[in-house]
Amino acid sequence: MKNDSVIPIVSVVVIGRNEGPRLQRCLESVRDMEKPGGDFEIIYVDSSSTDNSPDLARRLGALVISIDSSRPTAALGRNVGWRASSGSFVLFLDGDTILHPEFVVQSLQQFGSDTAIVFGNRREIHPEASVYNRVLDLEWISASGFVDSCGGDALMRRAALEAVQGYDENLIAGEEPEMCRRLRELGWKILHVDGPMTGHDLAISQWSQYCRRAMRTGYAYAQVSERFRGSSLPFWKVEARHNRNVAFAHASIITLSVLASLIWRTAWPIGLVLAFFLLLALRTAGRVTWKSNNLATRLLYGIHSHLQQIPIYLGQLQYWSDRRKGLARGLIEYKGTSQ
Repeated sequence: MKNDSVIPIVSVVVIGRNEGPRLQRCLESVRDMEKPGGDFEIIYVDSSSTDNSPDLARRLGALVISIDSSRPTAALGRNVGWRASSGSFVLFLDGDTILHPEFVVQSLQQFGSDTAIVFGNRREIHPEASVYNRVLDLEWISASGFVDSCGGDALMRRAALEAVQGYDENLIAGEEPEMCRRLRELGWKILHVDGPMTGHDLAISQWSQYCRRAMRTGYAYAQVSERFRGSSLPFWKVEARHNRNVAFAHASIITLSVLASLIWRTAWPIGLVLAFFLLLALRTAGRVTWKSNNLATRLLYGIHSHLQQIPIYLGQLQYWSDRRKGLARGLIEYKGTSQ
C-alpha cells in the first residue's frame, strides 16, 4: 500500500456504482496482488451509490472519492481517479471485476517506450449463471498484439494519459476506444497480451438487460464515429454503417415474413426466416472456433451476433434523436444494485 512519503509505482483506480459485494471482492483482489516492486495506492471513485460501497471501500484501505454529479459517467470517474493519483502507471478497474494477482507485475515488463496501454484477457466469472453471461463471455476474447483500443480494465502509462488529458467525459459509453484513437494519433501504441487480467461479473439474467447493453453499444458507435467523421483517422465508421445495414435487412426480412404469414395464413414464411437466421448463426459459429471448442456455446454466440444488431441500431437512433433535441443523456444502465 502507499506510504505517504513515497511516490507509488502503480495507482489502482477502481470505479463503481452500487457494486456492494462485487466491490469488496475487487478491492480484496487488488490488495492481494503480487506487489509491483514498490508501493502502490488504491483509489475508489464512487458514482452516487445508494448502497454502502464508499464505506466498504474505506474499510479495505482505499482512498474514496465520491462524485456528486447529475450526469455521472465512467469517463468522469476514471478522470477523477487518475488525476488524484500519483503513480507512474495507472491501473483502471471496474468495481465488478477481480484482478489476476500476476497481471500488473507481468504487464509492467511489456511497456516499450511508445506503449501507452497494456491489457490482458477479461473473462466472465460465472458464464454458467445465464445464457447471456455464457454468450457475452466470448466477446471478451480477441487477438493479441498491438490493437486499436482496449476496454475498461487496463494498465496505462501516466504520461500518455496526460498527453491526451484522459477520457472524454461527454461520452456515456465507448470512452476507452475513443481515447485510444486519440493516443494512436499521437503515435502511442496499445498492446493486448495473451494472459489473464481480470474476471468479470456481467450479471445479466434478463432480456431487458441484454437489450439495454446492446443499445449502449449502439449509442457509442454513433457518438464516437460522428466525432471523427471526415478526420484522417476515422473510428467506428465502418462498424456503425455495418450495424445500420444489417439491422435494416433483419428488420425488413422479419416484417415481410410476418406479413406474408398473415396474408397467406401459414407459418411457412416465418419458419423459412427462422431457418435462414439459424444458417447465419451456424456460419458465425464456424468462424469463431478459436474462441471456444464448445459448439453449443459458439452457436449461441452466433445467434447473439445477429440478434443484437437491431437493439444496437436502436441505440444509434437514440443518439441521433438526442443530438437533434440537444439532449445530454445520462448512463444507459443494465445492472441493478448488487445484493
